Amino acid sequence: MKTALIVFPGSNRDRDMIGAITQISSNAPILVWHKETSLPKVDVIIIPGGFSYGDYLRSGAIAARSPIMGAVKKAANDGVKVLGVCNGFQILTEAGLLPGVLMRNKSLHFVCKNVKLEISNADTDFTSGYKDKQIINCPVAHHDGNFFANEKTLAEIEANNQVAFRYANDTNPNGSLNDIAGVFNKQKNVLGMMPHPENLIEKANGGTDGRALFETLLGVKS
Repeated sequence: MKTALIVFPGSNRDRDMIGAITQISSNAPILVWHKETSLPKVDVIIIPGGFSYGDYLRSGAIAARSPIMGAVKKAANDGVKVLGVCNGFQILTEAGLLPGVLMRNKSLHFVCKNVKLEISNADTDFTSGYKDKQIINCPVAHHDGNFFANEKTLAEIEANNQVAFRYANDTNPNGSLNDIAGVFNKQKNVLGMMPHPENLIEKANGGTDGRALFETLLGVKS
């Protein structure tokens, strides 16, 4: 599978993501600068974490209006798989590719720690390497990860089985509604998540709980 990774000014988790994709698939992703207006033909698009545009105005709001996002939206509408992690999640919500918004953490502090995640939907191209209700470890590092949606939208997300991951075992680090740590679009080909699975793909870094997501997404057999 071919992968494109979108880079914005302020991205700082792009190298981690490049390393994870390269190690797992043996192919480095194609790097696409945010000012481009078109994408190469790829199977997967990834928007990494960081602080795009310094989080000015609102996290992900300026990046969501970058030229490349028009091409990302078109690709997503055509069925290409899109993964946004942390700031990438924020960008996808601001771009209207995912429901809800990411607000300031309930504590009003930046949070960097390991949390527990429960797999809420293991029947997707992102999560089928896990089992439903499986609990995994995953690190978080964010200031604006508090997922919020109005009552109607939240009910639709739950009814459509769009929750990918929930914070488990009382480890919700930001106050997200319904402990939501990651959500899909209705078609399940776009996933946004606040935790960083790219940082748990090898034992040398503390564990491999994030590896199955990438193996599934990239079509790699473990």
